[in-house]
Amino acid sequence: MDDDDIYSGFDGPVAINAADLTSDEGFQEAVRTSYGRRPPMTAGGQAGNVLSAARIGTSAGFRGTTAAGRSSYGRMGVSSLGRPVTGAADGEGIARPMTAVRGAGYTSAGQRGPSGQGGRTDSPIAPLLTGKGDDGPEEKIRGLEKKVALLIEEAAFATARGDVKTALDLAKEASSKERSLIRQREQAGLTEGHNLDLTFTVLLNLACQYTANEMYNEALSTYQVIIKNRLFQNAGRLKVNVGNIYYKLGQYNKALKYFRMALDQVPNTHKSMRISVMRNIGLLFVKMGQYNDACTSFEYIMSERADFKTGLDLVVCYFALGDKDKMKMGFQRLLEIPLDFEEDEKYNPSASDDHQSRLILEVIKNDSLRKIERQRRQQAEKCIMSAAKLISPVIEDSFTEGYSWCVESIKGSLHADLADELEINKAVMYLKQKEFGIAIDTLKAFEKRDSKVASTAATNLSFLYYVQGDLEQAEKYALLGHSVDSYNPGALVNMGNVSFSRGDIEKAKAQYIEALECDASCVEALHNLGLANKKLNRNEEALDAFYKLQAILKNHPQVLYQIGTLHEALGDLDMAIEWFVQVLSLVPSDPQVLQKLGELSDIQADRQTAHQYHFDSYKYFPSNLDVLDWLSSYYIEHRMPEQAVKYCERAALMQPDEVKWQLMVASCQRRSGNYQQALETYKHIHLRFPDNIDCLKFLVRLCNDLGLKEAQEYSMELRRAEKSRDVKEARASSSRAGSRYGSGRSQSRQASASSLQENLFNRLGRAKSPGVRSIGSDISAGSGRFVKVSLAEFDDSSGAYPTSQKDVDASYSDPIGPLTERPKTSSRPRKDDDDFGDEELGDDLLPV
Repeated sequence: MDDDDIYSGFDGPVAINAADLTSDEGFQEAVRTSYGRRPPMTAGGQAGNVLSAARIGTSAGFRGTTAAGRSSYGRMGVSSLGRPVTGAADGEGIARPMTAVRGAGYTSAGQRGPSGQGGRTDSPIAPLLTGKGDDGPEEKIRGLEKKVALLIEEAAFATARGDVKTALDLAKEASSKERSLIRQREQAGLTEGHNLDLTFTVLLNLACQYTANEMYNEALSTYQVIIKNRLFQNAGRLKVNVGNIYYKLGQYNKALKYFRMALDQVPNTHKSMRISVMRNIGLLFVKMGQYNDACTSFEYIMSERADFKTGLDLVVCYFALGDKDKMKMGFQRLLEIPLDFEEDEKYNPSASDDHQSRLILEVIKNDSLRKIERQRRQQAEKCIMSAAKLISPVIEDSFTEGYSWCVESIKGSLHADLADELEINKAVMYLKQKEFGIAIDTLKAFEKRDSKVASTAATNLSFLYYVQGDLEQAEKYALLGHSVDSYNPGALVNMGNVSFSRGDIEKAKAQYIEALECDASCVEALHNLGLANKKLNRNEEALDAFYKLQAILKNHPQVLYQIGTLHEALGDLDMAIEWFVQVLSLVPSDPQVLQKLGELSDIQADRQTAHQYHFDSYKYFPSNLDVLDWLSSYYIEHRMPEQAVKYCERAALMQPDEVKWQLMVASCQRRSGNYQQALETYKHIHLRFPDNIDCLKFLVRLCNDLGLKEAQEYSMELRRAEKSRDVKEARASSSRAGSRYGSGRSQSRQASASSLQENLFNRLGRAKSPGVRSIGSDISAGSGRFVKVSLAEFDDSSGAYPTSQKDVDASYSDPIGPLTERPKTSSRPRKDDDDFGDEELGDDLLPV
């Protein structure tokens, strides 16, 4: 029996099959009764009876001992499993053939011993049949060939999985073993049996793996080895692969040369191969900008074997040349291409009355052949629609006329069902051109047509009204689209959007889920479902929705960002940073993502990384107040006020009415040692915000340090501002439950305006007569729009300023420490028994 042949062993009569003798009762009975004790063998090895005249062996000759000797029971030998052995047991037995077909080599005589004499062997049991030895050179070569073929298959499987690196390693190993195989053949003198097909396969696989790993120079060298070897048949076709590599390298002239050489070596009988090479040549001409030559190649293909992709390429070339007539001609030739398969109605189970036929149609409607037909139909529709969208605006004098011509051409062709879709696309083009009225009229014309087209038009109308903010009309047409086609996921998504905008998040979520039940791959429904769950604080469910969306839309920045924010909400900051880094790899200049990474790094106490992310965010978007605030605080914390001042100045330009930024600018100038400029900045702040107590305190402090006489005046204004603040707080606390709060605010604003005018008037008077000291009048200076800026925000001070009605406290606490440039000086506050409204200024308020 041949182990490699699965059909061997069945060509003999079953009645005399030796394998079935153990279950044959008649044969077993004959075995037990037909053998008696036989006389011993003579010296010549023959039995001393009539059996000496029997044949020594079968026609096939003696093939060695194949059976065991007589057992201890005295009868025919029995194996360890209890079944009788086949053939002659020893010199006393009678040889029986194993099969009726092939001679087994049994003999009636005893087996010859090592001395050549007959008789019993030394061992009671003869060895079993042994296979051929594997030590021969041919067997080794054959085994090595199998290993090489197995490596090639594994490399192909790895390439299909996308693991090109592993595939390259396997291809290199196969090439190494193949060279070792050739050396073994030469050493064994078996060069005539060299397997050229295996060598060709190994080299081609290695070249393909080099190409997949973008090692183009190595791939070209390997291809040249194959092409130059004349022993390989049809190796010239691989010049197409060489041309493709040169195309990827951008060397279009060399690519064209190899494509033409490959075309010359392909016979005319191989039409498919020639068409493929001609298509490559045409695409190469398009890449080189030679549209006339490209048209020639594509026209040849359309005349030999037309296909939709080539027809679309031909229309694109005519469009690039600007030939309107040829564009129309090419579009009509594209419409004339048949689909070469039957319509979808044959897969409708309801079209057949036979139950068996309906079952068959139910099975084959989604089989592999049906999927291929569906893919081809989708490709044909895509090519036709793309060509129509491309040429419609240019083939006629107006956009509308061009689309009308394309629609009429499609209606009169084999693809008439695409005309309605093109008209809907026409409405979309109107939307892109901001012609909303015409778009709405175009879509409303589909309301009375068949179900599919009417549902699509209603869905588009619903979306259009939703974008315009008309939720009533949006809901109306969404319901209309859903009623016409209950399996339309777009209509359900629009219904969910309307519910979401009205605040009914639960209802919107249910509608998104229903849309997913109609179409599990509806990305709009998945995205909106995630947002709805996020709005409901169901972060785990939202994360599941966005993970499913990420599986459909690979590496989409918005989806990755949403996943990162959800991980941040769940408290997993490390995972959130990982997802935000993925977003940053896709959009490296997004300032919001950079700011988010900076905030998360700051939370994790990685200040250096946080500073880098905030600085990059500021570089791409320098008007983010949060980033400006963080950067200025960072530099102040690290005692670099000269770096912080530019961020504070930019923030002050963005919010000129916010006193916080101007105070931070002045504080940075003071900390950097520029006291004069800081004093001017504080004066400018005081002119704009005369009732700001923090500004007045710093003015008093700076004037005292610089020895200026204006310190007394600013001290008076500071006392007045503190008194006004206390009065305002008392008034607000007493009238908090009534309606006097509003009138108090208006009176306070009027008093603030009067105070500002009074201060300006006093300054003008002092400028005219410097010897006369002007004192404020009896008008009560109320506090206007007071913006409370604590020094903890811009000066890192945690202590509050103690104030009183009669005492002026101009002291301040510096968390950084005393300035090293000059000693810290201040005046001791003294008691002033005069009332706040007195016009005479006591000498005890003057600085010491």
